Amino acid sequence: MSKQASIVVLVSGNGSNLQTILDQCEQGSINGKVTAVFSNKSTAYGLERAQQAGVDAISLAQGDFADRAAFDAELMTQIDQYQPDLIVLAGYMRILSDNFVQHYAGKMLNIHPSLLPKYPGLDTHQRAMDNGDKEHGASVHFVTPELDAGPVILQAKVPVFTEDDIEELSSRVHTQEHMIYPMVIQWFCAGRLAMTNGKAVLDGEELAESGHAAD
Repeated sequence: MSKQASIVVLVSGNGSNLQTILDQCEQGSINGKVTAVFSNKSTAYGLERAQQAGVDAISLAQGDFADRAAFDAELMTQIDQYQPDLIVLAGYMRILSDNFVQHYAGKMLNIHPSLLPKYPGLDTHQRAMDNGDKEHGASVHFVTPELDAGPVILQAKVPVFTEDDIEELSSRVHTQEHMIYPMVIQWFCAGRLAMTNGKAVLDGEELAESGHAAD
């Protein structure tokens, strides 16, 4: 994609990854523009970050819809008005319906705070500490219908120290997230990254299960 890619970001909370993406788009490090930010929580600080950057900020309330399918159908309708090239999940805490995931197949990314396939789902830092893991980290992956199971594109590893608490480990992982997520987004916006036959492909090469450059 030589033109600037249209990026729609979904958030549920603080939006620190969103801020990094907004900053790098502004600096030209990402050949894309965040055209809209959506949240399932009207109080999400990520919406304020979007507004401060002059980006459309939209919230949808689950209580206004009969079920997840109805919520996701309206979300799709609103997202599609922005003709996105890429959907970025940045701390979006709702499980997406299969229809939603399939509608954006191959152009939706997520960042997950673990070294997938370890610890899909929630409480990843606590689980890593409880299991005595020596390393932990984050994974950027394409989104597929199965939770946190899409092909991994890039991972970053951090050490786990015996004296760590949740806040310390989470902060260490967050620092890495802010480095690897914009990098992967730029690969996609530059036309270097795709999902082909259920695999992540970078520069025409199929990536290993742990993504690009495992170490």
